[in-house]
Amino acid sequence: MRRVFGFGETVLDIIFKDGQPRAAKPGGSVLNALVSLGRLGWTPCFVSEYGQDDVGRLIDNFLDENGVNTLYVNRFRDGSSALAMAFLDDDNNANYSFYKDFPEQRLQELPEDIAADDIILFGSIYASSREVRKSVVRFLDMGRERGAIIIYDPNFRRAHLAELEELKPRIIENINYADIIRGSDEDFQLIFGAGQPEDVRRIIDADSKLLLYTQNSGSVKVFLHASQVEVPAESIEPVSTIGAGDNFNAGIIHWLLENETSRSGLQSLFEQDLEDMAGTGIKFATNVCLGFDNYISHEFANSILGGE
Repeated sequence: MRRVFGFGETVLDIIFKDGQPRAAKPGGSVLNALVSLGRLGWTPCFVSEYGQDDVGRLIDNFLDENGVNTLYVNRFRDGSSALAMAFLDDDNNANYSFYKDFPEQRLQELPEDIAADDIILFGSIYASSREVRKSVVRFLDMGRERGAIIIYDPNFRRAHLAELEELKPRIIENINYADIIRGSDEDFQLIFGAGQPEDVRRIIDADSKLLLYTQNSGSVKVFLHASQVEVPAESIEPVSTIGAGDNFNAGIIHWLLENETSRSGLQSLFEQDLEDMAGTGIKFATNVCLGFDNYISHEFANSILGGE
């Protein structure tokens, strides 16, 4: 059976609205996507790190309850599990403050059993940070050598602009590793100053890569070779947009698995395939925006499973 590996940061999201805490949820871009896939029965494998503290135990239990394999999580004794304070604005978009206390030695143990057509999801600042860069590259090299599908989401926050000069070469290297790139218009504007998806395609030399360009509450544009499709987003009143892009990624992975799309098969997808793929991502993202959870609801997962 094909496997999904997610390489990313783990935090406990504490969500504030109007100055008051509203919810506390295990989070991190890749974690959010894997929980949704776990709720659909795919048993994804999480490659991450958190402490052997109360927060870490809470996260451990949550992942286990939601079908995420934590065999490859590095649990450290020195330091503390990371916290993220998410402050929702009037449009329910989040601004973050992070609190981290990591040990010196990080992510020493990585999975060795990646196989052809497995799927690797990685991204955010975590994938470009100096502290774990050697582990990221070692993992991606292994995935590429063994023929896995590699999906990259830059997920670049405005708060990290001061670090862009240092991070940008690593972001470009991450893009070069990827078969599929899913980024928002804000990501590419902040990183490259690119205002249009066509500009992004030229910057990342995307002739052989599948590019999914999301535009917040607007449409999604998908590019592959000469093919281009545009799929409108659903019109909703969001409760919280935390996890929307992460779960768009989960929808893409679910589509790839359901349609048994191999790495070589990516290159021959038709425009209808690209439209269906983006539509699945939009459905996942829309569901997440209807509540304070960072993942698709159990009801939504059951509706998908019941229809298959």
